[in-house]
Amino acid sequence: MINLAPELIALLMLGGVFVLVLTGFPIAFVIGSVAFLVGTLVFGPTTTFHILFTRFYDLSLNYPYLAVPLFTFMGVVLENSGITNDLYTSLYDALGRVKGGLAIVTIIFGTILAACLGVIAASVTILTLMSLGPMLKRGYDKGLASGVIVASGTLGILIPPSIMLIVYAPQAGLSIGQMFMGAIFPGLLLSAMYIIYVVIRTNINPKLGPPIPKDQMTPFTAKKFVRLLKSMLPPVVLIAAVMGTIFSGIAPPTEAAAVGCAATILLTIIYKQFSWKMLLKASIDTLKVSSFVVLIAAMSYAFVGIFMNAGAGDVVAQLILSVPGGKWASFAVVMLIVFALGMFIEWIGIVFIVVPIFSIIFAKLGFDPLWAGMMVVVNLQMAFMTPPMAMSIFVLKGTAPKEYELSMSDIIRGVLPFVGIVGIALVLMVIFPGIITWLPGLMFKSVR
Repeated sequence: MINLAPELIALLMLGGVFVLVLTGFPIAFVIGSVAFLVGTLVFGPTTTFHILFTRFYDLSLNYPYLAVPLFTFMGVVLENSGITNDLYTSLYDALGRVKGGLAIVTIIFGTILAACLGVIAASVTILTLMSLGPMLKRGYDKGLASGVIVASGTLGILIPPSIMLIVYAPQAGLSIGQMFMGAIFPGLLLSAMYIIYVVIRTNINPKLGPPIPKDQMTPFTAKKFVRLLKSMLPPVVLIAAVMGTIFSGIAPPTEAAAVGCAATILLTIIYKQFSWKMLLKASIDTLKVSSFVVLIAAMSYAFVGIFMNAGAGDVVAQLILSVPGGKWASFAVVMLIVFALGMFIEWIGIVFIVVPIFSIIFAKLGFDPLWAGMMVVVNLQMAFMTPPMAMSIFVLKGTAPKEYELSMSDIIRGVLPFVGIVGIALVLMVIFPGIITWLPGLMFKSVR
């Protein structure tokens, strides 16, 4: 064992993770290795093994995490069944004649998908396959088309049911149900701001998102309106099954996730999209995603155990609390740290590593823990859109057909304005905290 100062331990652990992540090694192994090596140096192998085993075991008994595979399964089944395909066509018939109409349709469709899937990769993949081609074929700017897909697809990790919220809540000692409710208005706010941006940009420069040519327009008849309403039925049923169950107090989020799975399977049967092959594929994909989440969660949880027991957490907390300018300056530093980490580290690693530390800081600064937690979650929206660790960008790039010749520079150029919009939304939620807190407060009163 080596006697190291807590300041040096904090530098070794955080710096070690940052450097090793840049090498390209999977983040789970990076975090676990750093925790094991530093723990062995500081505490010795016996104590280190005890801390790691205890943290792993505690995580395995954390009941709310059962919602992760359940919501993942729900999203993967919906993705593979194709029962939402008609919704995009119906929305296109309704809004395609407007400047930037296809981009607006993509944002609306992405918002609806977010409320059904909860998995970013699935949302971005579906949006890319369904909307990228129609937009580019009708002369849309590649940057605008890419930015719309990435931004609206990323809403899947914010709007409930969100895997991020399920992972975040237990780490911060918050209710998953209240976090679900707290995320609804921020998610809808971002969606509305994205639409406003598209409308403004395409009206200033119609070439960025031209409407359907007049010779290709067809009247939006009552028959098309009825088709639109019918296509809205599957997402409405799923949202009601999950969020309605939670909001009415019938069941907590974990059991609501099971209700959502049952509703999804029932919908695939009703729409004649069910098959054993689809079910097998969905189960395998769910196993892959859930294993990935749980492995990173276990490694990160062990990392935090070593980090906090070594006193490094107190060092970070004192450093942030001592920032001149009062509590808002300290809060701004936390937001900047989250933003910077999001450029290099997977979101789940960030949540498990920093949330236990930052939750203590938020409490000492006197912030509402639900409001502060949602601010971090909204901030992490930018993590999926800012290279080099930009998951949404990579999914779009990997899914886009090669014939569209979509370059990484096109995507980044289109995404940057949406990153700025997220920043503006954060400022609005500082000025008007009720955007986050009003609905959870209403839910709490109704439960009581």
